[in-house]
Amino acid sequence: MDWRTAPVAPQLRATLGLLEKLTLTPEEFGPQDVEVVRVAGVSEAATLDAIYICAAFNLIDRVADALGFEVPVSFTRGAASQLKRGYKL
Repeated sequence: MDWRTAPVAPQLRATLGLLEKLTLTPEEFGPQDVEVVRVAGVSEAATLDAIYICAAFNLIDRVADALGFEVPVSFTRGAASQLKRGYKL
């Protein structure tokens, strides 16, 4: 529930911190934030992948909010089911 206290690898913790900052305060995001992730041992390719995915989701989410999109009820039920059993078929 909280990436700061979750039992995760330092690389993941650093990446999640970077993504949180990129999402919540993009105007404060800079090279120093990427350096923290690199020092934690995350490769440049993995860092770029995380940033690209984050940027795409943020764009989609903000456009959906601006246009008043609503999540269909069937998606909500499906998400609850996947949280219980994972993404296995």
